[in-house]
Amino acid sequence: MRHVFLALTLCFAAAPALSQSAEPEGPPAPDAPLFEGLDELTEGMRKLLEGIQDDVAPLMEDLGDQLRGLSAYHPPEVLPNGDIIIRRKSPAEMTPEDDSAIDI
Repeated sequence: MRHVFLALTLCFAAAPALSQSAEPEGPPAPDAPLFEGLDELTEGMRKLLEGIQDDVAPLMEDLGDQLRGLSAYHPPEVLPNGDIIIRRKSPAEMTPEDDSAIDI
């Protein structure tokens, strides 16, 4: 995961250097050295983001499963002495899952 942060840090660090130019005469020509390798950079960033998405998708599914499990409990209550109580709902209080709910 460190390589992802390193790549993003390098991209953000290079942005100010690329935005400064000695000749403020308008946009550079498409064949200027600045645009050499832009396609490779775009493709590399696309692959990086797809890799991140592939790594994060299972974690998001697990988080969704855990959040769905919270519907079996009442909200936490804080007692006057500072104790926190989380009560389980009785079977009569639990509602069946709605099939039209958005699945993450």
